[in-house]
Amino acid sequence: MDVFIAAVFFLLITPGPGVLSTAGVGASFGPQAGYRYVFGLFIGTNLVALAIVTGLASIVLTVPALRTVLLYASIAYLCYLALRIAFAGSSIAFIENQKPPGVKDALILQAINPKAYVVNTTLFTGFAFESMPLWQETLWKFLAINAIWIPIHLLWLSAGIGLKKLALPSGVQRAINILMALSLLMVVLLAARIQ
Repeated sequence: MDVFIAAVFFLLITPGPGVLSTAGVGASFGPQAGYRYVFGLFIGTNLVALAIVTGLASIVLTVPALRTVLLYASIAYLCYLALRIAFAGSSIAFIENQKPPGVKDALILQAINPKAYVVNTTLFTGFAFESMPLWQETLWKFLAINAIWIPIHLLWLSAGIGLKKLALPSGVQRAINILMALSLLMVVLLAARIQ
């Protein structure tokens, strides 16, 4: 079980669309928007885990055309989210709607987030606990993953909020937003290359 806990920690702490966008939302829009966004990510990641556990994700992803559509939808949505973060709080009016991403946006992100599927598949299928029945193992994994997932995402959110609280000059804040958006786009590019 120690190996499982270590795997959960390292798979979740590494930058992916969820944690990068969490920090970006915190830095760009502040704590209230950030907490709503993390709540949406929490629901979304557990729905993805449920899809993995029930086999629904495997069935859906075996259809090549659907898999391709989902990949491009994922890339397009992550690029859109990156743009919203990049131009939040700046004087550039590239995106008219400056409403912060909320629960619905986070749910959409997790539904098409390639890392969410890879991580959950790895954690739920790659570590068997021989001493317990499958239903107990699955329940325990849900609890353990969430016990680590929540503080990690709140840590990333706090990092983003901390940047916002520094009251940096608008040019520096704009540069941070753009850097976070570029980091998110790098993850998108890596995910596209892996597919």
